[in-house]
Amino acid sequence: MRYCIEIEHFKLDYTPETSAFTVTLTGQEVVWKWANDPFLVVGGKSLAFSTAKCESRVHDTGVSRGVRAIFTEFKDEDGHIYPYTVETYVSIDTSTGYIKAEAHVTGDQRGEISTMAYPPRMKFDAPEGHGYTVLPRMQGTLIPAGHPEKLKDGLVFERDAYIPVYGQIKDGYGYTAIFDTPYDARYSVVGEEIQPYFVPSLGTMRYPRAMLYDFFAEGDFNTVAKTYRAYLTERGQLKTLKEKMTRNPKIEYLLGCPIVHSGTAVHIHPASHFYDKEHPENNDTYFPFAENGKLLRKLKENGANKVYLHLDGWGHHGYDNLHPDPFPIHEASGGAEGMKALQETCTELGYYFGIHDQYRDYYYDAPSFDLDNAVTYIDGSHPYHDYWNGGPHSFLCAKLAVDYVRRNYDEFERLGIKLDGSYLDVFSVVELDECFNPHHPMTREECASARAHCLELLTDRGIIPSSEETIGCMVNSIALCHHAPFYTTDWEDRNALNVGIPIPFFNLVYHDCVIIPWYGIHQKGAWGIAGTDRGFYWALLCGGTIYYDVDASAEDIAYGKVALELHRHVALCELTSHELIDGHPRRRRSVFSDGTVVECDFDAEAFTICYPDGTVVEGH
Repeated sequence: MRYCIEIEHFKLDYTPETSAFTVTLTGQEVVWKWANDPFLVVGGKSLAFSTAKCESRVHDTGVSRGVRAIFTEFKDEDGHIYPYTVETYVSIDTSTGYIKAEAHVTGDQRGEISTMAYPPRMKFDAPEGHGYTVLPRMQGTLIPAGHPEKLKDGLVFERDAYIPVYGQIKDGYGYTAIFDTPYDARYSVVGEEIQPYFVPSLGTMRYPRAMLYDFFAEGDFNTVAKTYRAYLTERGQLKTLKEKMTRNPKIEYLLGCPIVHSGTAVHIHPASHFYDKEHPENNDTYFPFAENGKLLRKLKENGANKVYLHLDGWGHHGYDNLHPDPFPIHEASGGAEGMKALQETCTELGYYFGIHDQYRDYYYDAPSFDLDNAVTYIDGSHPYHDYWNGGPHSFLCAKLAVDYVRRNYDEFERLGIKLDGSYLDVFSVVELDECFNPHHPMTREECASARAHCLELLTDRGIIPSSEETIGCMVNSIALCHHAPFYTTDWEDRNALNVGIPIPFFNLVYHDCVIIPWYGIHQKGAWGIAGTDRGFYWALLCGGTIYYDVDASAEDIAYGKVALELHRHVALCELTSHELIDGHPRRRRSVFSDGTVVECDFDAEAFTICYPDGTVVEGH
């Protein structure tokens, strides 16, 4: 049956039996349509909704108008009938204008359904030069119409999708698509169309899954980002740095502060990917705490007035070893007294002292290791990896991690080592874990909550919380991240190319919520930065801070202060807009909510910063 629902701004035509879905903006010729039949995947077989029996009716709640449709008796290509029921509700919120597409699967048993591809992907037929797709891959990717990219399926809340939103634009008309139930969400890129889909939670579909769509007649990728920011704000899910500083005043120190990484000890397990068989002497090295102190004093002499030190490898076996049991502190580097002396040197210099820590990789040789505490898969097995320095490890169930965090930071207090910050590795970048262990079962959403609990424990102790990157479900619990750059052909290769056109999509949503440092003062290319681009210019355009090398020269420190002064001015401001000047991807302009304007030309290698008081800073 065909249904027509019309509100002030647009009209929706919908036929559930065939998934015919058309949105027409009022007074415009542009329409958006569903492009395919939704489906379930069971045992490798695709069960199309069109094969099922469908009963539908109008459902008006008083605040939404829409159509409920119930699909039963799904059939595969052999005619076999499956006992699943999918109840869908496609509706328009008469206040916001959002279209919501919701589906709830019942009748499935654990492990039966692997995918629900619903709602269908939106047809995208913009010719070259007349539109683009906005993807949340890392900091953000714009894919011009007519230039499809072959991309692997994207996990929401991972590098494929820092945040659960995407959009498409054609001739200024567009839509924003928000995963309203993001924790078990995915997407695939089919040509130039985006297919949202959902996976089971602890083996079954368990709960309703939903997408929200906001259609607009005039806008661009900024509109998509700001729609999502408004979505978060209305729900109380956007926590700014100003709000975080009220609970943890130390965060204010980071405004205009460079980040410096330095290391202590390295021990590489014989089973590790990094083990050097030809030169075994390279597998155990260390740099004493006292030597790090000397480098910091030299930084001060060279003009670095503020520094946040991120110290790696302080544990008993050094970097990426023995977690979650890194104590006692590496003895040859100076032990607990040496680490305490380094912290006191930082305090004397007016610097902040932060450390690298880890509570996901769960090493087999950790003193407290017990496989029953590891993440358990649906078949009863456990993750196994041996890539990193410490060799064989599984994953610690995040539900148990906070107990280890609490114990370890009690130990720092006992040792008298006063931490200003701590980095809980990978919590804000790697995919959310599920755990099927009956003693500590955990959904992906519960995993996010448990990781956040660990970070909030740091805040509760007056320690600045940080982690690796910036997946949306962790942003409210961190103040600083390691990096949040762009999706390139090879993150590790400084000569990598951009995938699509890089845009600060994440920053348009969250700039004033988290501090993001950028690599490189003079160099081109870095981790997640294409070989054609200077990371320093991205720091300016994104209003971020920068890294200094621990042995940075006085000249580099002086030059870097351009970015640090900008960061001091705009760190607490919203990034209100970003544009490709005259549509040129190598010429950019960013505008912040205080009126600061930054322009960069990557080809001419020039930048201009215009402050609200009329001050202009230019450079090459």
